[in-house]
Amino acid sequence: MEPTSTHHRGLHRFAIVLVCCVILLISAGALVTSTESGLSVPDWPLSYGSLNPPSWWTISTVRAEHGHRLIAGTVATLTVILAVWIGVRENRRWVRRLAYLAVATVLSQALLGGLTVLFFLPTPVSVAHASLAEVFLCLTVTLAVVTSRWWRRAEGEPATVPGARRLFDVARVTTGLVFFQIFLGAVMRHSGAGLAIPDFPLVFGGLIPPAFDFPIAIHYSHRLGALAVTAAVVVTLVRALRLPSAAAGLRAVAVGLATLVAIQISLGAAVVLTGKAVVPNTAHVATGATILATSLLLTLGSWRSARAAVPSSAGAVRDPAFEGTGAQSASRATAQPNPSGGG
Repeated sequence: MEPTSTHHRGLHRFAIVLVCCVILLISAGALVTSTESGLSVPDWPLSYGSLNPPSWWTISTVRAEHGHRLIAGTVATLTVILAVWIGVRENRRWVRRLAYLAVATVLSQALLGGLTVLFFLPTPVSVAHASLAEVFLCLTVTLAVVTSRWWRRAEGEPATVPGARRLFDVARVTTGLVFFQIFLGAVMRHSGAGLAIPDFPLVFGGLIPPAFDFPIAIHYSHRLGALAVTAAVVVTLVRALRLPSAAAGLRAVAVGLATLVAIQISLGAAVVLTGKAVVPNTAHVATGATILATSLLLTLGSWRSARAAVPSSAGAVRDPAFEGTGAQSASRATAQPNPSGGG
């Protein structure tokens, strides 16, 4: 049975719920690291030999680690449900493949999480686990966006918003910088370099460390990355505010992105000044994930708004986003007749 091509509100809302759960999962993982609870449950995939050890919630470190596992299991289940739902209801082949990739990613993420426990938190595996979580977040955000009514309507009636292409050009760079900054942060956290530079906003009382080793270098790189991300977000915001009133949604997302970055800088300062207190440390990671999701949302939205229909040689309107679906055939069927031909 061929999947239908209409918009499904329930599927889209389910995808949004999944995105929220993924951010919650990343936050729970940050709590595990912040409280140094990664080995509080020493076995995997079971927890103390069972699926749900008795009174696990009474010990704070076990509560953090086992709670993280329960949320991870829930997210994996929701991802499989979404992929099956998309496989049945979605007519765009690339969207179905994206959903299946999300399932493969969350399963790989679970495996990496298990390896971090079984091999006693090796830094490369822990960093890979944290980084893949952000890739998975990007996949779920994309699925939530492309299943929205707005995206489907934009596919059916391609139109170019003035200035959207320029916004897309800077937004995609910003998203890349945010992802790399999160990667640097993961290396810093899991290598124990979070307090390698103990003061803020200065660096050992100056602007450049007087000496470098790996912890200082990665911490300093993370601070420089924060400056790069902030500059990119400012440029992105300026581009978005220049859009016409018809693109008010994109402008609002850009303002939200800039607001989140301002909060994130404050949280980063609090992490250092409080000696990596649990609350600001965990919130810093959670806000970073939210910034990545917001930046990707802006990137996808500006790309879709900048996308114009491309006339084909047959006179039909061709949109590459339709390729691999029945939409291209429908477009050809509705193409205007050749003026030189018969009626």
